[in-house]
Amino acid sequence: MSAIDAPNQFIETNGRRLAYRSIGEGKPIVLCTRFRGNLDCWDPAFLDALAAAGFRVITFDYSGLGLSTGTASYNPFVMVNDPRDLIEALSLRDVVIAGWSLGGIVAQVFVAQHAAHVSHAVLFGTTPPGPIVKPAEPLFFTTAAREVNDFEDEVILFFEPRSADSRAAARRSADRIAARTSGLSPAVPVEFARANLAGDPSAPIFPALPVLAALRATTVPILHVGGDHDIIFPVENWYALNQSLPTVQLLTYPSAGHGPHHQHPEATAEHIATFVRTTARKPAAL
Repeated sequence: MSAIDAPNQFIETNGRRLAYRSIGEGKPIVLCTRFRGNLDCWDPAFLDALAAAGFRVITFDYSGLGLSTGTASYNPFVMVNDPRDLIEALSLRDVVIAGWSLGGIVAQVFVAQHAAHVSHAVLFGTTPPGPIVKPAEPLFFTTAAREVNDFEDEVILFFEPRSADSRAAARRSADRIAARTSGLSPAVPVEFARANLAGDPSAPIFPALPVLAALRATTVPILHVGGDHDIIFPVENWYALNQSLPTVQLLTYPSAGHGPHHQHPEATAEHIATFVRTTARKPAAL
């Protein structure tokens, strides 16, 4: 089964219905989506490559958004309940928790709060918690707030407009995503998204010092996959924490932006599979 034709499935838990899709067999990897994202915002080539690498690939809609019911929130400390409840309802064990952008923030909160349930964490184009050395570019806020994002907006937000190769990859990714035409998830309401954009672009979007402390102490191996020109969450903020986050590995693609796994879907899936296979969680210190 391909991600393009994976059926919508639902679980009832804690008073709401969570929509999810699942492809592949093997070690579960649960993917938390981006700002304004839903089930249909993942590149099928990336999901299929993960499945081919031996993962059970699970995507879902957050509460109150897309095909899920409940109360919508973009507070990561509330959103984290969705992957937690989904993992519990599906009786998953030894999970790789993964997330893109805002979903990467959710994944970090998950590691801080529910480390016993995960073996690894994989983050795409997200920000570390706490102070940052490089803020988002103003272009992100104006582009992300538009009612409808066209292809050029997608290139600006998730790829590198100055690179012909990146633009070509953006076109291929958009065409793959558009190949699914049935069972689509409703778009995130633009009014809800706008209300959750940061008012001060220079302020850290994830000023959660307790989560930073948890990442400094965790034994969970963490991989961050980024692009060298991410206008939303500059990868420089991760490199500024070198030697202070003992389990974090950084993979940065050149001439790439906020969606490196869409620009390089197969390569990223292979990197993730190698990371999970070769990087073991260390026992906690006594």
